Amino acid sequence: MDGKKQAIRDHFDAYAGQRCFWERKARTYCKDQARYFRFLVSEGLHVLEVGSGVGTLLAAVKPARGVGIDLSPEMVREAARRHPMLEFRVGDAEALELNETFDVIILADLVGHLIDVEAAFERLRQGCKPQTRVIVSYYNYLWEPILRLCEKVGIKMPQLAQSWLSPADIANLLHLADFDVVKTERRLLLPVHIPLVSSFFNKFLAYLPGFRFLCLCHYVIARPRLRQAERPYSTTIVIPCRNERGNIVATIERIPQFGGRQEIIFVDGHSTDGTQEEIRRVIELYPSKNITLLVQDGRGKGDAVRKGFTHATGDALMILDADLTVPPEDLPKFYDAIASGKGEFINGCRLVYPMEAQAMRLLNLIGNKFFSLTFSWLLTQRITDTLCGTKVLLRRDYERLAVNRDYFGNFDPFGDFDLLFGASKLNLHILEIPIRYQERTYGTTNIQRFAHGWSLVKMIVYGFLRLKAV
Repeated sequence: MDGKKQAIRDHFDAYAGQRCFWERKARTYCKDQARYFRFLVSEGLHVLEVGSGVGTLLAAVKPARGVGIDLSPEMVREAARRHPMLEFRVGDAEALELNETFDVIILADLVGHLIDVEAAFERLRQGCKPQTRVIVSYYNYLWEPILRLCEKVGIKMPQLAQSWLSPADIANLLHLADFDVVKTERRLLLPVHIPLVSSFFNKFLAYLPGFRFLCLCHYVIARPRLRQAERPYSTTIVIPCRNERGNIVATIERIPQFGGRQEIIFVDGHSTDGTQEEIRRVIELYPSKNITLLVQDGRGKGDAVRKGFTHATGDALMILDADLTVPPEDLPKFYDAIASGKGEFINGCRLVYPMEAQAMRLLNLIGNKFFSLTFSWLLTQRITDTLCGTKVLLRRDYERLAVNRDYFGNFDPFGDFDLLFGASKLNLHILEIPIRYQERTYGTTNIQRFAHGWSLVKMIVYGFLRLKAV
């Protein structure tokens, strides 16, 4: 072991017995870090923490299997004593040998101590499967003078000199190690507890432009770069419909063949214009196609999508609006994006290409632009069109999303935000595909601009409380 690494080991060995004391001194910081990791990591997963210290954070996320690896033998000994239900090992992050995979890999406040960060990231790939998320947390170097002062006056555990790494630096090193960054977040503007004041600073001001770059902590969430699927995905295309009789035949005729086995599920919302009868006629007219008709139990597009996805059997789940304003001919683009691993939640975008004259009214367009900016900030990923009806994700990811749905509750009549919020909570990589939005040729829109606009405002507030101020 070289001199620098030995010095790091000796430093943490010396402080292992005092770690709990220093954690109590920094309890505002430690509590916020644990709270955010519990938000990012669902309970009951297989979790690896590299640089696990005395195991406090690993225990906080309540893994079904938790493995902690640390360079310091004394830290490992203390962690094993405090958390006998978890497994702790002595190991070097830059020379890891892993013989199992994990759902989540955590590197909390570790990267600044590493001699070769890229090498450590490369070693992590041994422990990754396609769904693995790597979460790297570190501190904002603007805080360096304050942190050094805190060490001098004895309110923070002393540290050796660390590397200066911004979120962009960490993202670049992850990219070099064959990871794709899903999103980044900053939090904790005031790392001391002052009643009411701390909550205002840390749950509101910390997320506003300007203030967020002053936050103490930043988090980078990444996934292993995916490869082409080994086999063609089967697909289920769910088509919510209400009074769309005139579009049913065109929908079936215009959906191209792509991927493996293809399944089409119409979910009717109690139409009064003969839509159900038309779907049954089309099922008989195209016996070679796998077409199913379901009838909603509740109301709203969100309810229809959930029912269709519950009955779906395909590997990839797609939504196509029956009004055909999104051309069915564009669906192969969405399939290619999900099958190639370029994205894990594929969202259509109507706001890039010019639209047909009556495809979207001016007020709707302005509202969509506003909400796209707001939700990009809220989800910490680029979202330019929140309400495009065409969305695609893998069934295995939807099943995880459905399991975690209680976190948000039944709040979304559209269905778009139920999926977007759920994908963000799971740290799925959201990718947008521009489409040419077309004018409706049959029926009338079910959108009520002002009533639904107010619902979107309420969802922004709700999303902020559930995704940001956690």
